[in-house]
Amino acid sequence: MTSAPQHVTVLLHEAVDALLGRPTAELGLDAEGKEGRLFVDATFGRGGHTRLLLSRLGPLDRVLAFDKDPDAIAEAARISDARFSIRHQGFRHVGELSPGTVNGLLMDLGVSSPQIDVSERGFSFRREGPLDMRMDPTRGDSVADWLATADVDQISEVIRDYGEERFAFPIAKAIVARRQASGPLSTTLELAQLVAGAVKTREAGQDPATRTFQAFRIFINAELEELEQALDASLKLLVPGGRLVVISFHSLEDRIVKQFMAKHSKEVYDRRTPFAVPPAMKLRTLDRIKPSAAEVAANPRSRSAIMRVAERTEVPA
Repeated sequence: MTSAPQHVTVLLHEAVDALLGRPTAELGLDAEGKEGRLFVDATFGRGGHTRLLLSRLGPLDRVLAFDKDPDAIAEAARISDARFSIRHQGFRHVGELSPGTVNGLLMDLGVSSPQIDVSERGFSFRREGPLDMRMDPTRGDSVADWLATADVDQISEVIRDYGEERFAFPIAKAIVARRQASGPLSTTLELAQLVAGAVKTREAGQDPATRTFQAFRIFINAELEELEQALDASLKLLVPGGRLVVISFHSLEDRIVKQFMAKHSKEVYDRRTPFAVPPAMKLRTLDRIKPSAAEVAANPRSRSAIMRVAERTEVPA
């Protein structure tokens, strides 16, 4: 009998330390006895960050989580802690929370190991499965549905913009030619093999289909748009001193996070009114952390992770 895929939480202690501002070795009630705080795990996954966070909080603190994946919701049901609740929603919905109520907001982006390793989810180019890739398989179109009607230019644009793939156009042409000759693609290995035939060169150690699968997953789940919406929402949600912690796994995500934090961590002068007081900074950038060599050795999937941390500044009266 094959055991269920196990997910190893990336930057586990580092992320919780960043949210709370204290090392995880200091267990028990955090922040000198302050209670009644709200922390949001915007991407629950398999709950590693949430479980450690709950172990650090006081009896009146709360953790609210969000996740699209029904499997994540099922995993969350195993947490029997009255301080915890979860919503079956994407993390763009954090913006629906009341302004100025969140003490810490965590976003751990990307795909969990069980999603990749369970072939039925359609995320892996190494395992045969339906060409799906939806974070929530109960809502919206699958990758196969979209590829059944999209034209060459649409497919090429997605592969180029979300996968940063220089062979985007040949791959798109091959997908449409295959559809016209023998019907739409329906499985992951069909797509992976077709991409391999269209990609002429690739970096050593990287599967030719890596960037195309990344692009389709990001597109079909609107991941970058959702990230931008959640980041914007963080400015109104976080209390002064509240922490924003974001873990990303590829350059497109990290670029958005980096630029967002940089934009709101500096005073902007209006050249038209040089003597006016500039608008106050909304964030203070605190840190950029990558997994240690030991973590990467134990969990190679962590090697591309980058965690950025910022703090909400005092809101002017």
